[in-house]
Amino acid sequence: MTSTLRPHTCALRSRPEARASTALACLLGVLLASCLPRGDPAVGDGFQDTFERTELGNNWRSTGGPFSIVDGKLKVKGAQNRPLWLRRTLPRDARVEFDVRSESQDGDIKAELYGDGLSKATDASYTATSYVVIFGGWKNSKNVIARMNEHGADRVVGKARSVVPGRTYHMKIERKGDTISAWVDGDLLAQMKDANPLAGSGHEYFAFNNWQAELWFDNLKITPL
Repeated sequence: MTSTLRPHTCALRSRPEARASTALACLLGVLLASCLPRGDPAVGDGFQDTFERTELGNNWRSTGGPFSIVDGKLKVKGAQNRPLWLRRTLPRDARVEFDVRSESQDGDIKAELYGDGLSKATDASYTATSYVVIFGGWKNSKNVIARMNEHGADRVVGKARSVVPGRTYHMKIERKGDTISAWVDGDLLAQMKDANPLAGSGHEYFAFNNWQAELWFDNLKITPL
């Protein structure tokens, strides 16, 4: 059966309110597109940062968290989910390694992978655009990999292990295919399988993140897999 477009349908589209609605939708689309990072280079064969300088520099995009370089390390305390995004796009599969210590009894070491490179908390609630890896979260009681929502029912909680204040750990996080894994000093912390992996535009960036604990990061290394 053939459907015929009635004349009054076209008339509806020409009404001023319809034209205004279409124009607004187009404007919103342009604004959203302009908010996404543009022109950031890929990590290529790999990326490293030892923080042996005094300023963050152009490789990093701040969202307002109090990140600074002190004595050759990246320091943060009280960022309240305003991450520091690396201005390099990640390959589809990658390994991210770094050294880190917490000076807080709360532990609460946090990093994000495959986010949009811009997102931050604007109030007490924060839903990421990335996988969130947390070592010693929730008052040093949980080790978690979450797909965007760290409080979500689909997060994976790993085996029990607490952060010792003042101790430096080597963390390694990998995404291969549908599997995201995190290790601490070579010991598996947590692992998640995602049937719909975060990838493509809006899911290409790495960030250091923080709530309140005093954290010190060093020796970042990213390797394509």
